[in-house]
Amino acid sequence: MAFKFPLYHRSGSLIFLDDDIDYLEMLGMVVPTFLQVELFCRPTAFIARMNDEPARWESDAGLHLQMFDRWRHGHHLLPQVLRYWGSSPARYQLVQTCVVDFEMPGTDGLKVLHTLLDWPGSRILLTGQADEQIAIKAFNLGLIDQFIPKQTADIAGRLMTTLIKLARTAHPRLNTVWRTGLQAHHQAILEEPSVMDALLTLTRERWIEYVVLGEPFGLLGLDADGQCDWLQLEPTSGLNDVADLARSAGLGFDTVRSIQSGTLLPAVELHQQLGLSGPIRTGQATPIGDGGLLIGAMFHLAGPDLPLPIYPYRHFLDMQGVRHIHDI
Repeated sequence: MAFKFPLYHRSGSLIFLDDDIDYLEMLGMVVPTFLQVELFCRPTAFIARMNDEPARWESDAGLHLQMFDRWRHGHHLLPQVLRYWGSSPARYQLVQTCVVDFEMPGTDGLKVLHTLLDWPGSRILLTGQADEQIAIKAFNLGLIDQFIPKQTADIAGRLMTTLIKLARTAHPRLNTVWRTGLQAHHQAILEEPSVMDALLTLTRERWIEYVVLGEPFGLLGLDADGQCDWLQLEPTSGLNDVADLARSAGLGFDTVRSIQSGTLLPAVELHQQLGLSGPIRTGQATPIGDGGLLIGAMFHLAGPDLPLPIYPYRHFLDMQGVRHIHDI
């Protein structure tokens, strides 16, 4: 069974193709400004824009695989991810979803999408009422992820609901890669419904990119301004071991006792893996989900803590400016 929790998530670009310029302009206005949007009214320009996307996705996946290859040779994943975030700003320009109209002069949306079979993003087909049976067949064959009839009431709302749902769906390849770094008991905890819901709520409210790590266990997250946080997670069943680690790192008796009781968590491994200076940081622990299985503490990573500066996602949004149709 596929692992449902997205172990790696990031924002990316959305591309719309529709020969109806007025409709495109409407889409450009209704899609929230925290998303990158590109608008095309000609299939040739759209296909040219997407031509290099499979290779760019493959190159990015290669960087993830390289991190795990180095991890197997003793290099920690946490500092590697931070270096990747600092050295690969173009990852935000990878196209995550295409929304394509079915009925266009000289071609149709499925023929256009057939040119993207090697691209690993999501595909939405917009249809007229007469084209719905074609869309149903395409959906059942796995050629598209969703289809939306243009005559749907509140088409903009329906489209946004679909885009958000697809954006929150775990990417199969990246989930497979990052699952390698988790132990079985980590995976089991993340699949607990209340834990999953709590973490998904937190990530959606706070970060535009995050990754789940196993050594140490937690989430490394990045907001739109390039600010980085570490959410350390600890199963309550292992708090005595965490307290022993804190004691060996030189933390005092009262702090160790608070760790044993589950009110504080120490960032010992974070300090060790990033080579942080100063005393070991501790954070107030809070429950994650129901049942008392898991607690977490948040630690902010400021500029000196990071191996490289991180280019903010917000800069891509600022460069986007007023949305316009590229190929008029």
